[in-house]
Amino acid sequence: MFGPREECGVFGIFSKADCATSIYHGLSALQHRGQESAGMAIARHGDIDLIRGMGLVNHVLNNKTVGDMKGHMGIGHVRYSTAGESGITDAQPFITKGADIQFAVAHNGNLVNFIELRERLIERGHTFSTSADTEVISKILVNEYLKEGDFFSAIKNTTHHLDGAYSLLIMTPDELYALRDPFGLRPLMMCDFPGGYAFASEDCAFETLPSKVIRDVKPGEIIRVSKQGVQTDRIGKINRRAHCMFEYVYFSRPDSTINGVSVYRARKTLGKLLARDFPVKADIVSAIPYSGVASAVGYSEVSGVPYTEALLRNRYAGRSFIMPSQAKRDQIVRTKLIPLEEEIRGKDIILVDDSIVRGTTMRQIVNLVRQVGAKKVHLRISCPPVIAPCFYGVDMQQYKQFIANEKTVEEIGKFIGVDTIAYNTIDNLVEAIGIPKKSLCMACINEEYPTELGGLRAKQMKLTES
Repeated sequence: MFGPREECGVFGIFSKADCATSIYHGLSALQHRGQESAGMAIARHGDIDLIRGMGLVNHVLNNKTVGDMKGHMGIGHVRYSTAGESGITDAQPFITKGADIQFAVAHNGNLVNFIELRERLIERGHTFSTSADTEVISKILVNEYLKEGDFFSAIKNTTHHLDGAYSLLIMTPDELYALRDPFGLRPLMMCDFPGGYAFASEDCAFETLPSKVIRDVKPGEIIRVSKQGVQTDRIGKINRRAHCMFEYVYFSRPDSTINGVSVYRARKTLGKLLARDFPVKADIVSAIPYSGVASAVGYSEVSGVPYTEALLRNRYAGRSFIMPSQAKRDQIVRTKLIPLEEEIRGKDIILVDDSIVRGTTMRQIVNLVRQVGAKKVHLRISCPPVIAPCFYGVDMQQYKQFIANEKTVEEIGKFIGVDTIAYNTIDNLVEAIGIPKKSLCMACINEEYPTELGGLRAKQMKLTES
């Protein structure tokens, strides 16, 4: 393990009105990005108040707790831990309070050089209370502030130490900062609305704010918001962008627009391209809800095979991919999907999903469909085979966990139990997203890592696992 790897969501706001309710709604809209813990930090009267806990947003931030949080500026976080501890000490935001400095941090992403930075700080006498790389960022920021005496400069200097993905919200008692790594690996949006500014991992989090102007925080951009207004600067220069393709395939909410691209449109186009290149005769097309729905609709439109909801999802059961253990994933599949027998029995069905990582979850789903009487089951996957670990914030960390490294496509189909199987190609993926290939991070499907250290980690892991 190379430190904690998370797929999380952040939300922050600077407003003329009390902001706790806006943070609550923003985090609720980002709940799909993390379901283990939630929290918010509010600045008021020269201090920062914090509430965080394990569980969903509406459990941690209930009416009483939100009502007690008064202030015009705050940041929030939803977390899914993929390594390290899954407990309250690693829940965010993190707060640092000292004699001369006070700030809160919310982080989406993962530092590839987490271990090196942590060991270096320990050698210098620092102690750690969490397993999160966010704490490493906080301690480096303190060191840089003590040298610079200026928080804006300290943040910029801190980024010089970081290798990997980071979309950060940092709040002092007086200012709110938003910054995105120079590759733009993880998304971060800015919203300008009457009375203030807001930032979030996805623009769907701004849905309850009044008339607004939304843009992406640019890769390598740092934004400071204070009573004096908005100031922007650069934190680094990179010759290329590396936007995570998995945001479009799976993680982001379908109604979000990231880096100028509609997530729903990209997913629907992936389905259309699947139907164009991998047609098959069938009675119905159905999706593995929910991230497969748009692709299934696209497949149906091009193929002419009717789209049907053959599988219903219990929306309160959670997402199997982001459950921290295989046992929990297996349990959640049995409770979250409900096959509609009257739509399935006696029919040839095309199932469309976003991706296959381990294959065990998909095998269970196919078994469910078989048990209620499907004649034939054809599987179409909108993402090309996942073959390599991600070190930038997605829970895919070891070569041995990817079924596509152990089996051919035909063997995967036999393992899962389908009559036919097909994946989209990398060229189709690039076409559907509409961002140049050189500006996407697709390391998990082509092993081309945007940072040198990421590539080195992958080579080390291959040697270790072989």
